Amino acid sequence: MQYDDILKKLKSLSNPKAIEGMAKYGITAKRAYGVSIPNLRKIAKKIGKNHELAQKLWKSDIRETRILVSMIDDPDKITEEQMERYVKEFNYWEICDQFCMNLFDKTKFAYKKAIEWSKRKEEFVKRAGFALVACLAWHDKNAKDSNFLEFFSSIVREATDNRNYVKKAVNWALRNIGKRNLNLNRKAVGIAKEIKKMDSKAARWIASDAIRELTSEKIQKRLAKKV
Repeated sequence: MQYDDILKKLKSLSNPKAIEGMAKYGITAKRAYGVSIPNLRKIAKKIGKNHELAQKLWKSDIRETRILVSMIDDPDKITEEQMERYVKEFNYWEICDQFCMNLFDKTKFAYKKAIEWSKRKEEFVKRAGFALVACLAWHDKNAKDSNFLEFFSSIVREATDNRNYVKKAVNWALRNIGKRNLNLNRKAVGIAKEIKKMDSKAARWIASDAIRELTSEKIQKRLAKKV
């Protein structure tokens, strides 16, 4: 599929009611067609990996074209500078999370950027840092426990950030690390208990929610089977 074909396809799938619904959930792209993620994945599959086309689609600055970028850009070709250009323009959670789970976590810069972005002040750059941690914990099956232990200090440091999209990402990162295996589960629960003692509403929510899931019978049984 070429650039013009993609735009025609997106327009044909346009759904104004979906756009209204997305706004209620904080998906606030200035331009959007309201195309569902499953339909975007179908289009991306037809396109295949295409680094050059991805650059052109990004410049269109439409929700759907930018999400397609996360699905078709080649993680082996994307540069660190390009990742920085992308993340600086994230202004709602969906675009941030799609890039982290579809593209960023597959690049050679993933662990480095997760640490760097977690220290940044911008809401969606900081969210990207922790969303990237969550996605690495989810997708990088061969990673050692030591790869994730270094993220705990970032989680503790940012647990008092009251911004909704930050605290949810911090919580997501902590929970996903704790769901990898029993060793990381015990360490994540310990970190959560430490965070819970902080004089911060955000920290207490992050900790309580993480402890509830990570100590649940369902998670404990699943992790026990991995031993």
